[in-house]
Amino acid sequence: MSERAVPPPRSANILVRTRDQGRRASFESSDGQECPRSYPKQSVRVALLVAVMTVVTMVETLSVVEAAPAPGATATAPGPATDLNDQLETLRSKHKLPALAAAVIKGQTTLALGAVGVRKDGGSEKVTIEDKFHIGSCTKSMTATLAAMLVEEGKLKWTTQIAETFPERVAAMHADYREMTLEQLLSHRGGAPASLDADGLWGRIWKHKGTPTEQRLFLFDGVVSKPPEATPGTKYIYSNAGYAIAGAMLERITGTPWEELVRERLFKRLGMASAGFGAPASAGKVDQPWGHTAGLLGRKPVPPGPGADNPVAIGPAGTVHCSIGDLAKYAAFHLQGARGEGRLLKADSFKKLHTPIEGQEYALGWLVVQRGWAGGTTLTHAGSNTMFYTVIWIAPKKNFAVIVATNLGGDEAEKACDETAGKLIQEFLPK
Repeated sequence: MSERAVPPPRSANILVRTRDQGRRASFESSDGQECPRSYPKQSVRVALLVAVMTVVTMVETLSVVEAAPAPGATATAPGPATDLNDQLETLRSKHKLPALAAAVIKGQTTLALGAVGVRKDGGSEKVTIEDKFHIGSCTKSMTATLAAMLVEEGKLKWTTQIAETFPERVAAMHADYREMTLEQLLSHRGGAPASLDADGLWGRIWKHKGTPTEQRLFLFDGVVSKPPEATPGTKYIYSNAGYAIAGAMLERITGTPWEELVRERLFKRLGMASAGFGAPASAGKVDQPWGHTAGLLGRKPVPPGPGADNPVAIGPAGTVHCSIGDLAKYAAFHLQGARGEGRLLKADSFKKLHTPIEGQEYALGWLVVQRGWAGGTTLTHAGSNTMFYTVIWIAPKKNFAVIVATNLGGDEAEKACDETAGKLIQEFLPK
């Protein structure tokens, strides 16, 4: 695995950007080292779940008109969704992907759905519509959504500081970190590092034993004992560590592991029965898609095990997996909320999650950008653990969303998913 910035989708059919922009953002934390398969060496580079959403120059070429939402629509289609397999197979073959999955959402209805290809390169096991794909940093909006729920319940505030949440750890905290707030962490303005490689922390995180909560506290202590990369609140620094710390705050406030919070408060309530954490497949089996790395010597399937995902310590930054249909339910949930029709959260909470912090385009778990094809504002995020790639686009004014996923990491996967999103937008948004 390798750490890299994942920009917003750049499909030539929708969003054409200049080639010298956005591929490696100014806040990328790459240091050129290699990630381990199981346990890292002291010198390996940080291999965090990544989905840095860069601000780039784009030329929009689609023009669409708004369609009215269906009154009383539910989260599932009233009839069979359109089968996307023929379109997806053409794109999967073109980009030589192991597998490709996508969904198109209108209101609370999944209009179209498909999954093609194989679970493991060179194998015969075909993916199905129920197969699970790793969504990487698309997990971040889930952590932010959990935070909004707890804020609504009065269990914490957006301005809650880590020193308030962990008073027993204040003495060991660097003074500049003590006033770092929940909102700053979720908007990447907490000063938390872009890389965890300093002083071998990333390697120690890989080797550290204990419950997920204990592992996040180990990460917490390793980060906040050092000076922040910037004074909290002053600079945007995309940080998986920041989201891990935010997750630790939610755990401390509730006394519940982050994984259980997500499962009980989101997955169960949204009907996301396939959702879970880490690499989707079982050890020694090809019962779900395997991730694949892309390199100079070609792509390589990564067997389930310690090297098939990042450590649970950074779970709140991006270790969720689910089927493409269940991810469509989650996208529909935020689409509904962005239109002021939300459930589980109040309208003001959705507005908070979807409003960028002044001076940047990143909100709380979402990048918020303007697109002509969307009639204005879109919510978007991409995610990759460098072995899978997933992207979500939500267009509230069009009451429309599209999601695409593949079990391959790297630039070709990004390009393929962008092109797929573009073609689906062209086909399913009315001209």
